[in-house]
Amino acid sequence: MTQYKFILILLLFLGFNQTKAQEVLTLEAAVKIALENNYEIKIASNNSIVNTTNVAIGNAGMLPTIAATATANNRVQNSSQTLQSGVVNSLDNAKNNSLNYGVNLDWTVFDGFRMFARLDQLKELQKLGEAQLKQTILSKISAVTSTYFDLVQQQQQLLALDSTIVLSNQRLTLAQNRFVIGKASKLEVLNAQVDLNTDQVTLLRQKELYANTKTMMNQILARNTKTDFNVIDVIRVDGALQLNELSALAEQQNPQLVAQIISNKVAELQLKQVKANRYPTVRLSTGYNLLETQASLGFATATSAKGFNYGFSAALNLFDGFAQNRNEKIAQLQIDNSKLIIDQQKLALESQLATSYQTYLTNLELIRLEEKNEAIAKQNLAITLDKFKIGTITTLEFRTAQLNYVNAKVRNSNAQFQAKLSEIALKELAGTINLAN
Repeated sequence: MTQYKFILILLLFLGFNQTKAQEVLTLEAAVKIALENNYEIKIASNNSIVNTTNVAIGNAGMLPTIAATATANNRVQNSSQTLQSGVVNSLDNAKNNSLNYGVNLDWTVFDGFRMFARLDQLKELQKLGEAQLKQTILSKISAVTSTYFDLVQQQQQLLALDSTIVLSNQRLTLAQNRFVIGKASKLEVLNAQVDLNTDQVTLLRQKELYANTKTMMNQILARNTKTDFNVIDVIRVDGALQLNELSALAEQQNPQLVAQIISNKVAELQLKQVKANRYPTVRLSTGYNLLETQASLGFATATSAKGFNYGFSAALNLFDGFAQNRNEKIAQLQIDNSKLIIDQQKLALESQLATSYQTYLTNLELIRLEEKNEAIAKQNLAITLDKFKIGTITTLEFRTAQLNYVNAKVRNSNAQFQAKLSEIALKELAGTINLAN
């Protein structure tokens, strides 16, 4: 076993043991944690529950209102009464007390069908809340997925940088051995040391970026930002997406488009409620009341009454300064605007799908090219390493082959990541995200 192979196996073994000591976070687990903990999702969920709770016939005004009332009035006055006979009765500090209590019912039985339009509007607002909740969930799943695969490609880059440091260490050792036996100059040793230091600086920067991205992921998951974990080192890109299928899905379930269509229905129901003012409003009222009064001066010192009362009222707006016409015109304009926004949203969605799909196809092609480049660079590095060991090539040629291999691995990893981002963006626009790795 060559020295290079031994060092590489040892490095991978140590890295594997370190990985085992940390939490291995799967994509499914990350999404589950986000759905349970994320603050934006919790807020949107509560708002959706509010909209659902509001869907009630009582909230639409279809049920009567019943109220129990009690009123007590007490007075102390200096009173004087002059009768028709000319007799004057007067009393200082005369007390007058009255108590009125009972139960009353008021019921609007007809309001121009406004209550029915209001109930339908509440149902549409419930659907709007559900669409907004779905939009929040999809956006958060997209953020979790994108950040997850960003960590995956960063992990792959760390592995590539680890491997190049192994090679740089081996190159420095060979250069030092050659210098000792007089087959190489001190300059070759110094160049090897500088290149090793450069690789270590690059690795340090990559580790910093990796740690910061972990912190960002923990923030998205709404958990302790210091929680350490590793991700599964695999990126699988769905290469079978079709633009026609995505467009059909987007038209049916894109949350933003669905929300706008619901908003149009809400505006139409608002116009119905405004038009209801052209009809009369009929209210029924009834109740059972008790009245008791006491007076120190007067014809009766005490009276009491109790019993039912009932009746109805009807009102019709005959003229309100043309406010009704203005309100109907404004409500109609709001409907027109909502339809224009739907058309605008559809056009924007179609454009986003087209551009994102073209980017997706380009990234798929880049994956194929970068995989070939990495294979070629790997083969070239193996040949160069053998020649460098026997001293038939210069250190510059070896360094070039080394960097070409590392860069090819990084580009391949980045190509897979960019293709995965394109896939995520397309599925988010279509209103669905597949969590397969």
